[in-house]
Amino acid sequence: MNLRRKNLSVVLALLFLLPLLAGCHGSRGMDPFVIPENFDTSRNYEITFWAKNDTNKTQTNIYEKAIADFQTLYPNIKVNLRLYTDYGKIYNDVITNIATRTTPNVCITYPDHIATYLSGVNTVVPLDDLMVHPTYGLGGSEVSFDAPTKEEIIPKFLGECVIGDAHYALPYMRSTEACYVNKTFVEKLGYKLPDKLTWEFIWEVSEAAMAKDADGNFKVNGQKVLIPFIYKSTDNMMIQRLRQSGAGYSTENGEILIFNDTTTEFLYEISGHAATGAFSTFSISSYPANFLNAGQCIFAIDSTAGATWMGTDAPLSDISEENLVRFETAVRTIPQVDPENPVMISQGPSMCVFNKDDPQEVLASWLFAQFMLTDEVQIAYAQTEGYVPVTSKAQNTAVYKDYLARSGEDNALHYDVKIKATKLLLDNVDNTFVTPVFNGSASLRSASGQMIENVTKSMRRKEKVDDAYMEKLQNDVISLYRLNVNGNASSPSGEKADLGPLPVTAKILLGALGSVWLLIGAGALAQKVKKSRK
Repeated sequence: MNLRRKNLSVVLALLFLLPLLAGCHGSRGMDPFVIPENFDTSRNYEITFWAKNDTNKTQTNIYEKAIADFQTLYPNIKVNLRLYTDYGKIYNDVITNIATRTTPNVCITYPDHIATYLSGVNTVVPLDDLMVHPTYGLGGSEVSFDAPTKEEIIPKFLGECVIGDAHYALPYMRSTEACYVNKTFVEKLGYKLPDKLTWEFIWEVSEAAMAKDADGNFKVNGQKVLIPFIYKSTDNMMIQRLRQSGAGYSTENGEILIFNDTTTEFLYEISGHAATGAFSTFSISSYPANFLNAGQCIFAIDSTAGATWMGTDAPLSDISEENLVRFETAVRTIPQVDPENPVMISQGPSMCVFNKDDPQEVLASWLFAQFMLTDEVQIAYAQTEGYVPVTSKAQNTAVYKDYLARSGEDNALHYDVKIKATKLLLDNVDNTFVTPVFNGSASLRSASGQMIENVTKSMRRKEKVDDAYMEKLQNDVISLYRLNVNGNASSPSGEKADLGPLPVTAKILLGALGSVWLLIGAGALAQKVKKSRK
């Protein structure tokens, strides 16, 4: 075999391996999902559903009942439930599994996360055609349960599931943030609690609460411990303050605008109150609810979905009975820059459907995701915490209206703080907003909260917070979260997405391929020189 034939055989072998190389790095992607003409009920399917649950066993039971009810209607579809303790772990596992095509079939998630999932080609199924499909769409003719139509999903909630120019998710539940207030302490300090909170009011009351007696106890609660104002999600704290102030955060195209004068001013504002001990965060101090229920906090800001932990009679209170302090709990919207024009974030889990090689399996997954929007599932899950059903169909049922009307009837199903938090969102749906979603928006969200966390920690450590500190802080978070502040971040389609470094095997193969082409070139040159000498 001459040199040319040897080179050719090596090249052919390497070319054969290239598809494997592409596959191991996740770049080849999948074929677009095409809706089958009919759902093949003669086959058996096994799908996986990844969901989030903390310690609320009632929610676990609702998931399990929903699966059992669905499987009664579709006995040929087996649904395997996998529960996670937080959304971040779901996100990390999905990212890990994209390259090996072992993603779940249906996943509880957030649009920010889905934008990153879309880095893989055709990884997540766009749902626009499925939603309006006459046979298997929302409320379709061959759907074996009473599903809502697309028009019966609250438009604002459905709109939150758009990434780029397509819907890549269905809303599952919605919540916002609320300020849970120890009204008893506010009045003890000589203040009247307004119906609408401002930042100025919360800061003033919080600083007034720092007064101590001769023994070193705080006068308002008689204890050695008091953090008047605790914020659970500093991400949301920064994002909402910027929105209320009309300041930049990011554009729809992924341009990062968060490093502005309003951000710096707000960080200085926070630093002053962190220095006195009047303000802290969940990350630094622990759950706001635990401090609130022990009489060690006055303003606790958390999700409306956390309402069952808030208040003296909270059914899910995490502290011991002897540490509980009795007080009147009020529920208010988060503090506002302009209380006459309130602005608050809309949050809560959505569901996405992952693409698979078998379109029939995807259709089975879609049917299950659609089942999670039925009235019984929506109402049951909303009743566990301060969530709101995402369909007008469920919200308008007699069962749900009766539930809301019985606020305070007991401290379990009809716990008044929980229902007040629910009504707060129902009354303010039009005042809610969501941040732009793009590949990298999850990192930007984390960066926004990190700045507040760092400033608060620095003040507790008695560090100097000045302009030099702020400049370094900005550079640190840009580096930590790999923010592209000099141009647009990756597009929602993932065209600019970085899937990370190539595996070692891929690098070896690419290096070998380059070497082979060099050998071929050298061989060809040698042959040419040899001929010229003849």
